[in-house]
Amino acid sequence: MRVVAFGLLLVLERLAVGQPVLNYQPITGEGRVKWVVFSTVGPPSLVGGVISAGFGTLYNRPSEYGPHWEGFGKRYGIRLTGVSVSNTMEAGLGALWGEDPRYFRAAGQPFKTRLSHVVKMTFLAHNREGRTMPAYARYVAIPGNNFLSNTWRADSEADAGHASLRTLLGFLGRMSGNAFDEFWPDVKGRVFRRGP
Repeated sequence: MRVVAFGLLLVLERLAVGQPVLNYQPITGEGRVKWVVFSTVGPPSLVGGVISAGFGTLYNRPSEYGPHWEGFGKRYGIRLTGVSVSNTMEAGLGALWGEDPRYFRAAGQPFKTRLSHVVKMTFLAHNREGRTMPAYARYVAIPGNNFLSNTWRADSEADAGHASLRTLLGFLGRMSGNAFDEFWPDVKGRVFRRGP
């Protein structure tokens, strides 16, 4: 397991070598707070919570919450607490280590390059100079939140296996958020275009 983790870290270090973001402005303390708030209760996160709690309620997982509105509310609340803890941990640790949690688009690049950027920036962050680096704070925050949340989750999903699955889903969720940030402005511009 250690060999795999070390190998993955070497791959991420190699991926991290790149050009800085043009006109990069380091994130401020106020910017970190805004990022935490928007990433936790902004429209994309709230919609994601509805979808997640909706599927959990539809399939009654975990069964302790039940397949009704009260169960939906519990599932939604559990997800919201997890997201808020994860985002706060990432922003806080990132401040200590000089990591910027924000996602910067690769607009104007070919689609394949943009898609690659979405995936790559799931595991990388920008440092104080705008250069990419492994997102160490994210590597701590997403698993840390998911294992910590075992203390307040229903017994049927409060174990290492479920926490590991939630960690994987957390990184997939980050990737989905990156994709939304990358492509939604283009979609919105085409769908809601005004005038001729």
